[in-house]
Amino acid sequence: MLGRNLSFIDKILIQADNALRTLGGHSVADRASPAEGHTEGELTISQRRLASRLMRVNHTGEVCAQALYQGQALTAKLNEVREDMEKAAEEETDHLVWCEERLNELESSTSILNPLWYALSFGIGFVAGKISDEVSLGFVAATEDRVVMHLKDHLNKLPEEDRKSRLVLQQMLHDEECHGEAAKKAGAAEFPKFVKDAMSHLSKFMTKTTYWI
Repeated sequence: MLGRNLSFIDKILIQADNALRTLGGHSVADRASPAEGHTEGELTISQRRLASRLMRVNHTGEVCAQALYQGQALTAKLNEVREDMEKAAEEETDHLVWCEERLNELESSTSILNPLWYALSFGIGFVAGKISDEVSLGFVAATEDRVVMHLKDHLNKLPEEDRKSRLVLQQMLHDEECHGEAAKKAGAAEFPKFVKDAMSHLSKFMTKTTYWI
């Protein structure tokens, strides 16, 4: 936990460690993957390629979530908001690990652009937290709304035979809906349409590039 008694240098070192764990594939999940114990479906080469690309996008989304929450936790004003951000980041770690495990099973790899997306998302979270806790929570709520739509879209696109990826995304969808609702109940600011549109454009750009790279 990023307590008030930690020095600025301590906090920077903690954030550096979090970034290295996230980007280096050294994170550890608290929960077992929903796909654990299920047999691999019979996937064609094209189906496996599609599943790999979709799961790479989802993995990058979790990298961004880690960075966003860590940046917000670093600058949150209220202790309870900081603790909520840190708890959400811990839960998102499960998603991160599950997606990477699934990519390994599909014999694919994570995006080489992840360090860029991590830095950008951390910066957004840091600035949002600096402005106010309400704005910070507003970013969580608006982001989770888009993540939920994104996951539903991927569930529609995944091959029916890829049961393991589906199980992972279904649990992620449930968790993300809970995170969004929690942020709204905690007093999230409602963003104007132009801000939500800008977030959507950035999300689409990230998704399209990560799908291929």
